[in-house]
Amino acid sequence: MKKVLILVLVSFITACGFEPLYVEKKTAKKWYFGNEFDISINGEMEKIKIESISGRFGQKLRNDLIDIIVPAGVNGNYAYKLYVLSDEVQIDRQALRKDITASRERARYKVVYYMTDRSGEELVRGDSVAYVSYDIMANPYSTTMAQKKAETDAAHIISNDISLRLGAYFHSKLVMDKEE
Repeated sequence: MKKVLILVLVSFITACGFEPLYVEKKTAKKWYFGNEFDISINGEMEKIKIESISGRFGQKLRNDLIDIIVPAGVNGNYAYKLYVLSDEVQIDRQALRKDITASRERARYKVVYYMTDRSGEELVRGDSVAYVSYDIMANPYSTTMAQKKAETDAAHIISNDISLRLGAYFHSKLVMDKEE
């Protein structure tokens, strides 16, 4: 029964248009040959200059994006600029105590990003949202540290999301270039 379920799930994945992101498409029907991975996406992503992002959360987010997208750093020869705008942080109180004070908070971090080429033409635009939560403790220092940890986690989530979306953009662009 499990084997049949696995086969059905695999058939759904292949039918949905799933394409591996970092595997080079050698021919129209075959993706993977002899452990050769497509590094052209990394080469394109290394040409992205990440502009400054305002606020402490923006600093954390930018540092994460640099670590993921351009770990070696961008020299003056960039081809793309990535702009990230910290859109909003919304904090909701949850889990009320008997005295109607919250014992937990959920934070929603939302950013809007877009990438342009050197001429300023917009290539990619999107938004990314991260939900994190933390406990409100009796000790204010512990609560502050939990808030900072949640903010750091949100920056990681959003930076991973943005880098995957940019990778998907370059993947589709490079596949289209090879087919032409």
